[in-house]
Amino acid sequence: MVSVNVRDNNVEQALKVLKKKMQREGLFREMKLRRHYEKPSEKKAREEAESVRRARKMDRKRRERDG
Repeated sequence: MVSVNVRDNNVEQALKVLKKKMQREGLFREMKLRRHYEKPSEKKAREEAESVRRARKMDRKRRERDG
């Protein structure tokens, strides 16, 4: 559960903090994915592609760090 305290009636600052927390929790991404129905086969393919992308990124960063 995401909650934000509003201090000194500063709603803009509270909204900024709320958006940052929601981004960190991945709520915006989940809402985008849930806009339309995703078939199980499409979901599996998307998750597999994301996994490959993450692995390549980690490998690239490891190689960059090690030299």
